[in-house]
Amino acid sequence: MTGARPVPLHLPRQRVVPFPDPRPYDHEGLLAFGGDLSVARLQLAYRSGVFPWYGEGLVPLWWSPDPRGVIDPTRLHVPRRLQRVLRAGAFTLTWNQCFRVVMEECGRQRAEGTWVLPEMVTAYTALHAAGGAHSLEVWHDAALVGGVYGVQVGALFAAESMFHRRTDMSKVALVALVRSLAQAGVELFDVQFVTPHLQRLGAQPLPRTTYLDRLLQLRDRQVDLRAPELRVD
Repeated sequence: MTGARPVPLHLPRQRVVPFPDPRPYDHEGLLAFGGDLSVARLQLAYRSGVFPWYGEGLVPLWWSPDPRGVIDPTRLHVPRRLQRVLRAGAFTLTWNQCFRVVMEECGRQRAEGTWVLPEMVTAYTALHAAGGAHSLEVWHDAALVGGVYGVQVGALFAAESMFHRRTDMSKVALVALVRSLAQAGVELFDVQFVTPHLQRLGAQPLPRTTYLDRLLQLRDRQVDLRAPELRVD
């Protein structure tokens, strides 16, 4: 039928195939299902503007929603209360010191459930070992009290999830991530969806077509995130 939306593609497990072009799909953006979480498939997914998101007991589901939640580093909003927390500086920041632990903390069972499943932790830890995923940790004394992890694609960083074990420390992690990586050369921060929490920090919806166009411009840019200077100002 003319104008019909394409149906999700079934991905084989043993072979990494290209993801379909997200543009013709509906706003929810379910493009494909199946496959696996190999490093090669994850790298291809993020280069294609696609990410996995699914629940326990399901096969991998691959998405590219419209619109996409993003944070423009020049429009990051830090509320006054959070500014006071940042100025007080009662925390220490580290980079890539305990990636797997940050993921496990993000995946702790919550009332609404979690999509950071054990197989996701294993897969993204392998991607981290390959240099494609990173974590920022927030410490109070010797305790890990907050953190965020995500995937780098050139000059784009896709923040996947964050956590806090002390008030405001996930917000500290996100502000530090955006400001530190912007200084290192990252130009666009993907947060997937604009939640009320992220909207208060400056997240905005970006049309999927615009997101994909920007990704094409940014994904092959050389940005070294091995040891960025961590900052919150």
